Amino acid sequence: MIDLYTWTTPNGRKVSILLEELGLEYEVHPVNLREDEQKTPEFLKIGPNNKIPVIVDRETGLSLMESGAILWYLADKHGQLLPADTAARMDVLQWLMWQMGGLGPMAGQAHHYVHQNPGKYEYPEAKLSKEVNRLYGVLDRRLEGRVYLCGDYTIADIACWPWVSRYEWHGVELARYPNVRNWYRRLLEREAVQKGYHIPHFVNAIPPG
Repeated sequence: MIDLYTWTTPNGRKVSILLEELGLEYEVHPVNLREDEQKTPEFLKIGPNNKIPVIVDRETGLSLMESGAILWYLADKHGQLLPADTAARMDVLQWLMWQMGGLGPMAGQAHHYVHQNPGKYEYPEAKLSKEVNRLYGVLDRRLEGRVYLCGDYTIADIACWPWVSRYEWHGVELARYPNVRNWYRRLLEREAVQKGYHIPHFVNAIPPG
C-alpha cells in the first residue's frame, strides 16, 4: 500500500497516473496548497522541501519526495515502465531528467507569468513563452516517427504528459507541434491517465489537445 500526498498539479498527477498504470493500491491524502498544508510540521516530516507529491511505502517504510525520484522508485520496484537494459534505461532517465530540469520548471514559471499575469511582466512573459515553445519543439522532434518518447511507453511519457496537458496555460498552439499533439492524444486514451489526472479530485475536464 502506498500513501500518496498530492494535489491537482502536473507533478502530483505524474505519480497518480503511474500508480494507476501499475495497478497498485494507494490511499490519497490531499494536501491543499492554497491553504499552505504543505508547510505544516506534520507534512514536513515526510516532505522536508514542503512540496507535493510525497509517497510513503507502507511495505518498506520509505518516504520519498520529488516526483522524478518517486516515478523511478516505483517503476524500478515493480519492474514496469523502466527498461532493465542499460542503454534503454538511460534513454528513459535522460528524458525524465529533461522534464525535471527543463519542461517542468519553465512551464511552471509560464503558468505564473503567461497564464496568471498576462501583460503584466513583459520581459519574463516573452522570454518564457519563447523557451516553452522551444521545449515543445524539442519534444516534437523527439517524437518524429515515434509512438512514445523512448520506444515503449515509460515513465518518461508519464512525466511529460501532465505538463503538456496545460498547453493552454502555456499559450501554446498544439497544432504547431503535430507529433506532440498525436502523442498527447494517444496517452489521453489510456484509462490510467484519465483516472490519475483527477486525483485527488476533479478540477476540470482534460484538455482534448
